[in-house]
Amino acid sequence: MSQSRKKRNSEHFRRSPRKPATTKLRIIGGSFRGRQIEYSGDPRTRPVKDNVREALFNLVGAWVPNRHALDLFAGTGAVGLEALSRGAIHATFVERHFPSAAIIRDNVRQLDVQDRATIISADTFFWVRRFTSDEATRPDCPWMVFCCPPYVYFVDRLPETLEMIRSLMSRAPRHSLLAVESDNRFDPGQLPQAERWRVKQYATAQICVLREKSTSGPLD
Repeated sequence: MSQSRKKRNSEHFRRSPRKPATTKLRIIGGSFRGRQIEYSGDPRTRPVKDNVREALFNLVGAWVPNRHALDLFAGTGAVGLEALSRGAIHATFVERHFPSAAIIRDNVRQLDVQDRATIISADTFFWVRRFTSDEATRPDCPWMVFCCPPYVYFVDRLPETLEMIRSLMSRAPRHSLLAVESDNRFDPGQLPQAERWRVKQYATAQICVLREKSTSGPLD
C-alpha cells in the first residue's frame, strides 16, 4: 500500500465518529425488575444512584400506578423507566442532550413500551413553560413529576428552577406528586410552600417530595 493511501486511511480512522461507549443500569422494581438499560456514561447525564432511586420509589412507589410520569432533565431515563415498570400509565422524558435522548429511545424500544412513552429533545425549562401554559395538551390524570436537574442549577439557575417547580405545582391535577433531587448546596426551605415537602437526606443526594392529599385542588 502506498504511503499516501496509508495516510488517508489513518486520517479517516481518526476522524470517523465513534459510537459512545455505554454501560448498564438496572431496573430495581416492578414488571421490569432486574432488566438492564443502557447508559452512555456521559457526565452530563448523571444517573440517579441505584440506592437513591430505590429510596425515591420507597417513598412514592404506592403513588406510581395510573399516573403520568414526567421525567424532567431525564438524562438516562432511568427514573421514568422505573415508573413505567411500576405501573405508570405513561412517561414523558424531557432531555435536551440529543445522544442521551437517543439512548432513552433505544431503552424504550428494548423494554417494548413505545406506546407508553414520549421522548422530548428540548430544553426542560422551555418545555415546562409551554407545557404548563397549554391546558389542551396536558394530561388530566394525576402526574408524578421527577425533577432531577444538574445540581449546579440550584446555584446558578435557582430562580428559574424554583419558578419551574412553582408552575408545575400550580398546574398539576389533584392527587399528583412532585419529587425534586438535589445535593446539599440547595436549602429545601427555599421550595414553594416549603413546610409541605418531605425531605430525605442521603450520602450523595437529598430528595424532596410533595404529595397532594386533598381532593379540593392542585398542589398549590
